[in-house]
Amino acid sequence: MDIKSVREYLGKDWEAVKEKIETSLMSDIALLNATNSSILSNSGKQLRPLLALLVARACSGHQISEATIRYAAAAELLHNATLLHDDVADNSDQRRGVPTIMSLMGPSVSVLVGDYWLVKAMEMILGSSEEDHMVTKIFSKTLSDLAEGEMLQLQKAQNGDTVQDDYLRIIYSKTASLFEAACVSAAISVNASEEYMTAARNYAVALGIAFQIKDDILDYSGTESVGKPLGVDILEQKITMPLLGAIAHAPAQESRIRGLVKGIVDHPEYRDEIVTFVKENSGIEYAVRQLDKYVEKAVEALSVLPLCRERALLEDLAYFTAKRVM
Repeated sequence: MDIKSVREYLGKDWEAVKEKIETSLMSDIALLNATNSSILSNSGKQLRPLLALLVARACSGHQISEATIRYAAAAELLHNATLLHDDVADNSDQRRGVPTIMSLMGPSVSVLVGDYWLVKAMEMILGSSEEDHMVTKIFSKTLSDLAEGEMLQLQKAQNGDTVQDDYLRIIYSKTASLFEAACVSAAISVNASEEYMTAARNYAVALGIAFQIKDDILDYSGTESVGKPLGVDILEQKITMPLLGAIAHAPAQESRIRGLVKGIVDHPEYRDEIVTFVKENSGIEYAVRQLDKYVEKAVEALSVLPLCRERALLEDLAYFTAKRVM
């Protein structure tokens, strides 16, 4: 699937979101403007505002509102704010194949710029209307989810005791919750029915979980071209779906493997042994089956929406999630 073609199809709606993001970030501080421009020039797929526009149009017969543009822009601003903060928490040198702001300018700058993007996201949704109040609560919950997910992941990494329920809670909190906020706020912006709003929520949550499972598969089976070195998750003691699948396939080795994960900070050479264990015990295949399940859940959730080009593109984006290589 060509993301560029989706942007072109959305036309002036997409251009309005881009303009809203760029305008909101303008400052009279030259260093801040230069830093923001650098981030925008390497902004990735911008999937969340794309989903927001498609959901709003699918729920309304192609009619979006001024609020749709604001909420879509806010989702992208918030997403990038979390990445800037994550890079500090994870001490990441690269993102999307280029050096991070953290590596170029230090953790303080990355946190400060992340805070700036976060404030701009919240400014975008604050207002006096009833729908603005509803969306403010949704985005506030997302921020809470993100923090809780990060802390739960840290706790589990230290203990080496992540199980699948923990993993699913973590990836809902850190990834799917923002997909949910983008899509549900989009439905609210066009006064969608409860049925359509529920469909948007179910689609977004399933898609967000699938998206993160795919990321975690790529950490074991991708190439350097995906924008981050291989095996980063396990070096950070993160037990993800491929490793959980391999442990389920070879339970007799669970204690030993979890011990390697707990000791990997002092012994990074354990990474190769863990990666080999995952590959030899069908961990990637297990994760792919889970990924496919959530992709189908996402597509199924759309069945109540009218047949239209937007719904078809939402379905295509779900399948794209499963097939992407970065």
